[in-house]
Formats: sequence, structure tokens, C-alpha cells
Amino acid sequence: MWSALLVIALSAYMLGNINGAFCVSQLVAGEDVRKHGSGNAGLTNFFRNYGGWGTAMVVAVDVAKTVLACYVGKLILKPFGFGMEGAMLGAVAVTLGHDFPALLGFKGGKGILCGWSAALVLDWRLSIAMLAVFLVAFALTRYVSLGSLLGAVTCAIWFAVFYHDVPWFMAGGVCLGVLAIWMHKSNIVRLVKGTESKVHLIHRDLNKK
Repeated sequence: MWSALLVIALSAYMLGNINGAFCVSQLVAGEDVRKHGSGNAGLTNFFRNYGGWGTAMVVAVDVAKTVLACYVGKLILKPFGFGMEGAMLGAVAVTLGHDFPALLGFKGGKGILCGWSAALVLDWRLSIAMLAVFLVAFALTRYVSLGSLLGAVTCAIWFAVFYHDVPWFMAGGVCLGVLAIWMHKSNIVRLVKGTESKVHLIHRDLNKK
């Protein structure tokens, strides 16, 4: 079983290295999205600098790799009676690969889209709750980071409350939420200082390039 755990962790981590924002920026502009804006290889930074259909492609890549990692993990550990835990291991590993991709110098995204995509597989009710929290926060403030942070908090609390009787599954879910919060630490500082940038879906800030 240990070999199965290793296979899940490594394969999911390598899937995480397939960063949507980086790959699509190379495809549509022949450049690295991390050289612009916040320097982050995430969906928000991609949208601010490129927008358009490329953003949908980024979403497709990151959602697909996360869902695949979860299902592979579930498939491998299901014969051992730990299908849920296998899916969670895949979710955590693919998110770590997205946040800290070895193939990209350990400088990736912040994992919010990965966390939400994992929720689709792990507990679809959570995915709805996270999306609702994000949309309300974004609609009221235009801060993507605030919506993302509140979505991450929702994730951690959800697993702590509803899965406290499944220790490893709960721990993985809380880890996903806490990791996302940690990755947004610089955004938290800017939100507190009132210097965080807002995102407008129609009129992008072209000076971010």
C-alpha cells in the first residue's frame, strides 16, 4: 500500500506542475505570465494581463489536472478500502505541485482553483458553498483575493465540521484550506493596508502588463 501512496503522490504532484496560466501564456503570447503583474502563475494574474478566451483555457487545464489527480488517487486506493483518502491525497499533492512546481522553479500559482476543483470530486456541496462565498465577496468588493481567502476558510471549516470522524480525510481538507490562506499572505497584508488591486471583468487594467 505504501507504494500505491507514493505513486498517487508523485503522479498528482507532477500533474500539478502542468500550470494552466504558464502553459497558456506561452501558447497565446510566447511568454511567461510570471514576468507580468504580480509575478504569479495564477488565473487572476493571467486574466489581468491577457484576458480573453485564454482565461477559459487556463481554467480548463487546472480543473482537468486536479479532477484527474483526485480520480486516479481514488481508483488506486479504492481496492484497499480508502477511496476517499486516495482522492484527498491526489488533491493535496496536485495542489502542492501547482503551488510549488519543480519544473517551474517552485514558483507557481496559489491553488484556489485547484482547491475548488478538488471540492467538485471530494464533496460537490462544498464546491457550491465555496463558489457562492467567492461570488458574493467579489461582487461586493471586487477583490478576487478576498473572495479566494473566504473560499479557503470555507473549505477548512467545512472539512473540520463535516468530516471530523474521518481523520485523514478531514486533515487533508483542512490542509487544502490552510495552504491556500498561506499562499495569500501577501494579499492579506495589502488588504489590511488598503493597497490590494481590484479586478474589473469588463475594463481590465492594461497597465498591469
